[in-house]
Amino acid sequence: MAQTAAAEPQQNKMGVMPVGKLLLSMGLPMVLSMLVQALYNIVDSIFVAQINEAALTAVSMAFPVQNFMIAAVSGMGVGVNSLLSRSLGEGNIDQANRAANNGIFLSFMTMIVFVIFGIFGSRPFFAIQTSDPEIISAGATYISICCIGSFGCFGQIIFERLLQATGQAHLSMITQMAGAITNIILDPIMIFGLVGFPKMGVAGAALATVIGQVLACCLGLFMNIRLNKTLTISPKYRPEKRIIAEIYRVGIPSIAMQSVGSIMNMAMNMILMGFTSTATAVFGVYYKLQSFAIMPVIGLSNAMIPIVAFNYGARKRSRIDQTVKYSMISAEIFLVIVTMAFLFLPQLMLKLFSASDNMLAMGIPALRTMGLNFLICGICICAGSVFQALGNGVYSLVVSVMRQLVVLIPVAWLMSLTGNLELVWISFPIAELMSLAVSLFFLKKIFSSRLANMK
Repeated sequence: MAQTAAAEPQQNKMGVMPVGKLLLSMGLPMVLSMLVQALYNIVDSIFVAQINEAALTAVSMAFPVQNFMIAAVSGMGVGVNSLLSRSLGEGNIDQANRAANNGIFLSFMTMIVFVIFGIFGSRPFFAIQTSDPEIISAGATYISICCIGSFGCFGQIIFERLLQATGQAHLSMITQMAGAITNIILDPIMIFGLVGFPKMGVAGAALATVIGQVLACCLGLFMNIRLNKTLTISPKYRPEKRIIAEIYRVGIPSIAMQSVGSIMNMAMNMILMGFTSTATAVFGVYYKLQSFAIMPVIGLSNAMIPIVAFNYGARKRSRIDQTVKYSMISAEIFLVIVTMAFLFLPQLMLKLFSASDNMLAMGIPALRTMGLNFLICGICICAGSVFQALGNGVYSLVVSVMRQLVVLIPVAWLMSLTGNLELVWISFPIAELMSLAVSLFFLKKIFSSRLANMK
């Protein structure tokens, strides 16, 4: 047993495969699967927008809760992946298995919190943001279904993270694509009542999402049990305080970092509702498009985490440097193309969401201004993955809090006092510039402190 474990670091492709090829082999499946998964929210919004603008606004205002749900399990998954990959790099297979099984336990315990919120908190959540009864009713219906059926979301994400951490990104891609394609097919059927289904409106969109996530969850469980030869998933493992503490040492900053986006989103909705609900709908469309645009970069950065963590455990500095360099260059090349799309094709993007003339007039300059974010956000995203992989997730948290709460919301609020909506959108590129400066400072600091004496 000891000899097998000791040999594992040399046999694992994350320690021996050429970095460029490794990043491509792990990153491409994640990029493709993240793109497909990003269609969950976009497809929901595209079809919901065909009901009316109030329904689109309701789904847009529901996004903070969905984002917080994903943050809770994804952030915890970062902690699991970091511990798991470092354990594999050190040849400690038993600890890797304990990390995986404790992660599954934690994901389903967290799910219970969101089920309770879905039952009791969905309507009050919308009531504090708007007095429009149509938006409140549609939004509460949508988010309550998503929360009550959240076991599919939580299971899908944790099982995918385990596959990614062990170099099985292609299997993770299959689960994500299966869930997203199911959602895409069911959305029009359940929203508009096609092929014999009742017309369910916003509730149909939520149910289609939940069904897709449940399918992906079941596939992820099957693949980890039958096809993942690195880990052993078993109910015999019991929750361990030491393992849980280590998972959350890295995971809590990541959870908080991603949750900051929910707070920002909710605050922006409240600022924009002071202008008009159409402004909130425009922001909702931007956020959906942004999520789709940066998903490939997030997929790439997720591929970075196990590679950097493994090679940190194996004490291979040059492979860490190459991984960071290749990732940042790839991310920036892609995001320059995305920026061009936001600058030159905003009208086409808005028309995907059945935008009215008023929404087009408001949304075109908004997308062009906020789209400038993409020119620099790739470096920040990749830097955040480096922080998490090396066990310094708090750096990512600091960057996120400063960008979204310390800079973005105050600047947006101050701009809103002018009564000029277009000035509010400028707060986004201002906040991103600050994020870049702080990310580079922390990146230099962590390389000097953690990697200075590593060959």
